[in-house]
Amino acid sequence: MNRRAHDHHPLVIFLIFLRLGLTSFGGPIAHLGYFRAEFVTRRRWLDEAGYADLVALCQFLPGPASSQVGMALGLGRGGYAGALAAWLGFTLPSALALLLLALGLRQQPELALQPLFHGLKVVAVAVIAQAVWGMARQLCPDRTRLTLMALCASAVLLYPTASLQLLVLLLAGIAGLWLCPAHPPHLAAARPCPISRRGALGWLLLFAVLLLALPWLAQQFPESLFPSLALFYRTGALVFGGGHVVLPLLQSELVSTGRLDADLFLAGYGAAQAVPGPLFTFAAFAGAVLNGPLGGVTSGLVCLLAIFAPAFLLLAASLPYWQTLRQQPRLCAALAGINAGVVGLLLAALYDPVWTSSIHSAGDLVLALLAFIALQFWRLPPWLVVLGCGVTALLLAAL
Repeated sequence: MNRRAHDHHPLVIFLIFLRLGLTSFGGPIAHLGYFRAEFVTRRRWLDEAGYADLVALCQFLPGPASSQVGMALGLGRGGYAGALAAWLGFTLPSALALLLLALGLRQQPELALQPLFHGLKVVAVAVIAQAVWGMARQLCPDRTRLTLMALCASAVLLYPTASLQLLVLLLAGIAGLWLCPAHPPHLAAARPCPISRRGALGWLLLFAVLLLALPWLAQQFPESLFPSLALFYRTGALVFGGGHVVLPLLQSELVSTGRLDADLFLAGYGAAQAVPGPLFTFAAFAGAVLNGPLGGVTSGLVCLLAIFAPAFLLLAASLPYWQTLRQQPRLCAALAGINAGVVGLLLAALYDPVWTSSIHSAGDLVLALLAFIALQFWRLPPWLVVLGCGVTALLLAAL
């Protein structure tokens, strides 16, 4: 009983999530499994129905679903301080690891071309392929959504711009509204919400103000951190489908514009698979290795905060209204279309830039294929597969 009382303290919440942040390998679906075991089965912070309801809400919102579930758990247990503690604990280990890697590569960028980092780029092919495979099976179970996925991938491959990607998702949502099944998820009983409806409107207003004001500030102060802040905030606000979907958006915004080298981008993305915690911490790496004087630790931390901020703001704005919103069948249909479009964007990213920048020989293809088999069918931990590919690439280079 005393332990449960102490669970409300922000420091205790931070330590609980720090342990999860150090041990939660395997991506967002695995993270949700870790959370269920910790907070439903072990600590009984909420029951199965309440947890399923929370997961359903976070799946509906843009941003990293597992991190949003963690924030919501901390919010329900310790208020706003609890939400911050949960996010810090879960995010800190992977963010620090990637930030340190970024600082090393910023000092010696030629390391990204070495065999170890080439192995990390190759394993990114397997990781993205596994994500496409799993998401397509779950989110595109019928001909309609498979066709939407293929059309979205084709459009983005033919015209690879960030603005078109957003337009594709919008059109996929409109198509889903008319073509996809309108079945709301199983409804759980209503539960007390730590945020009032008035407070939720305040968070929603802040989200909208930042979405509009940051691009204006970026134009007014182009030599400051505002352009990076605006870019990563917009990315966090518009990403549906989890961390892997960050790849095509950031690639078109950073690599295609010359702000970040393609080799560094893919090396960092591969390294992100080897650390626990949310994949969105890749933003810390990307922000720190940006070309020019605006990279470094401060830039990495700003980009990290910017990409996660919309996740909390939208969660806080939605919680009091979720019980009503989730009973709207047409909303479920539109989201089904958007999810199919998300898979299409990820499929396009699998080819360009991941495949085109990583697979240069038969040996690269063999390594990527073996990594995919290890991940998808042998169910080996991603961090083990990533390290194995890096070591294999080193051995092959030495032969």
